[in-house]
Amino acid sequence: MADHVIRAVNLSKKFGDDLVIDNVTLEVEQGQTVCIMGPSGAGKTSLLRCLNHLEKPSAGSVFIDGEMLGYEHKGDHLLELPKRKIAYQRRQVGMVFQSFNLFQHMTVIQNVMEAPVGVLKLDKREARERAEELLATVGLAHKADAMPHQLSGGQQQRVAIARALAMRPKVMLYDEPTSALDPELVKEVLDTMRKLAESGMTMIVVTHEIAFAREAAARAVFMEQGRIVEDGSVDQVFNNSSNPRIRDFLGHVLA
Repeated sequence: MADHVIRAVNLSKKFGDDLVIDNVTLEVEQGQTVCIMGPSGAGKTSLLRCLNHLEKPSAGSVFIDGEMLGYEHKGDHLLELPKRKIAYQRRQVGMVFQSFNLFQHMTVIQNVMEAPVGVLKLDKREARERAEELLATVGLAHKADAMPHQLSGGQQQRVAIARALAMRPKVMLYDEPTSALDPELVKEVLDTMRKLAESGMTMIVVTHEIAFAREAAARAVFMEQGRIVEDGSVDQVFNNSSNPRIRDFLGHVLA
C-alpha cells in the first residue's frame, strides 16, 4: 500500500447553499509534490483550508498519516475533537498563504522561533538553532535580526516558509505563494520551494506557475467547479490531456 501522508476522502464543503468542494478524493504520498490548478472559484483554496481544518468539511474526511483530522469515531457516532487536540493535529500540516502574515513587531528569527517555543515548548536555545538552520535553508541567514518591513516581499514569503517548517510538519500546503509578489521576486520563492521538493518534503501547491509544476511536481491536479476533473502526471495533464477545458486554461496561462 502506498504511504499516503495526507488523504481527503469524499470531501465536500458548502458555504450556505454554495457547494465549493464537491466529493473530492485526493491522496498524496510521502515526498510527493502535487500542484493544484484551475480557474478562480474552482475550490482550490477551500480544499487546502479543509486539509488543515481551517475550514470544517461539510462531508467526508481528511487523514494525516492515517489519523482522522478533527474528528473521531465513538461507536456509530462521529464526534468533533476538542480544540486543543485539533490544534495538536494541525501542527503536522504547515501552510503558507498568499500574504506573508509575519508578526511585524518581531524580528525575522523571532517570527520563526515563536511557535516552536510557544506551542512545542522548545527550549529557546534549541529553537534559535533550529530557526538559524531554517533561515539558512531559505537563504536568509543574514536577515535573522531584520524586521519584516525591512524585507522584500519575496524575502518575507521565504521567512513565512521557514516559520511553517519550524513546526516540523509532515506536509506543506501553499496557497498561491507567489501571487502577491512582483514578477522579479517570484523566482527566489520558487527556488526555495524546489529545494524543499528535492529534499523530500511532501507538498501540495495551489499555483499557476507552470514552469515550477513541470520541474518540481510529481503530479498535477486540475479543479473546476469544486471537483477534480483530472489528476495525473505533469506530462499527462499539461501535454496529453483530452479535456478541452484544461487545454483552454493552460493556453491562457501560457499565453
